[in-house]
Amino acid sequence: MYTVKTLNKIAAVGLLKLPGEHFRIDGEATNPDAIILRSASMHEMELPSSLLCVGRAGAGVNNIPVDKCSDKAIVVFNTPGANANAVRELTLCGLFLASRDIIGGVEWAKTLTGDDVAKQVEKGKGQFVGPEIQGKTLGVIGLGAIGVGVANAAHHIGMDVLGFDPYISVDSAWVLSRNVRRAKDIRQIFAESDYLTLHVPASESTKKDLADMLGNVRPGVRILNFARGELLNTDELLRALDDGTVARYITDFPDERLARHPKVVPIPHLGASTPESEDNCAVMACDEVREYLMYGTIRNAVNMPDTSLPYLPGYRLCVAHRNIPNMLSTASAVLGDAGLNIESMLSKSKKDYAYTLMDISDLPKKAIIQNLESRDGILRVRVLKLP
Repeated sequence: MYTVKTLNKIAAVGLLKLPGEHFRIDGEATNPDAIILRSASMHEMELPSSLLCVGRAGAGVNNIPVDKCSDKAIVVFNTPGANANAVRELTLCGLFLASRDIIGGVEWAKTLTGDDVAKQVEKGKGQFVGPEIQGKTLGVIGLGAIGVGVANAAHHIGMDVLGFDPYISVDSAWVLSRNVRRAKDIRQIFAESDYLTLHVPASESTKKDLADMLGNVRPGVRILNFARGELLNTDELLRALDDGTVARYITDFPDERLARHPKVVPIPHLGASTPESEDNCAVMACDEVREYLMYGTIRNAVNMPDTSLPYLPGYRLCVAHRNIPNMLSTASAVLGDAGLNIESMLSKSKKDYAYTLMDISDLPKKAIIQNLESRDGILRVRVLKLP
């Protein structure tokens, strides 16, 4: 029986993926095997020695101490693409909000009184005009599931779409419309876009790529940020808004100063706030946690490689280790000396860490597992009984 602690309310349709005969859901557990969360912060938590994995029902993991988890061989999962449609739809809404001062016009219209409201509307509506988006150039920075969805949709509503992502995946490339032009570098997308939309994680690399964006954009550009607020420097952005370099900024991550600026549309982080998105993320996170705990399979981990090995009835060793030489030979030698034959094996690496699955027919004695765990570079060894 595995104990799963929830730090936020997780959609019931997701928790159904953790059947009661194998899993106990307990929001107050002190020694859980897994944690599933949405936005709760784990940075101040003491990570129990029992913890094997963390499932984030969402894409970003900035609320999880990933490095600390990695050192303890705690696998951190996220759910890329599960909320993609929700964010895509809100981004399309953002395009229209960036063009016309719709919100300002609505708020103004609410203040009108008297029998001549219609005349007041006709007289005052000019202050809220803005350009059509058809025929304008949209620059999409980041072509993951969300960016590709935005790029394809923008093309279908008449925009000229320019995309940039030097790390685009094969899956994303397959579904990206061939009508989306590829920017040769990020400077091109800055210079040619009437609208810019950001769909990249807030890493040191992406922050560096965007550091000189505001000094190289087309004057009057309209920027949409449904990725992460820290991608852009607030002081620089406010200066660009004040001098007209940026005509409007639509953000799902407002801070105090941005929220009060007249050219900013501050949205209270609604990108993934749909029941469909919450269900999708919960289902995906619970699937990932179940497959890892029961079968050792890793899919969509941010700190360990995706690893899946078809299994035979018997026993499986799941070995998390550092990505250094001689790890496989060390583990194989320990098992060989104990007279255990490896019937199937798969080892994958991701940056500083690696993960190895080894299927064997006989249950290894506790002393053998302790021998493996004592070797330099081996972080954790789990033994699973496969059906």
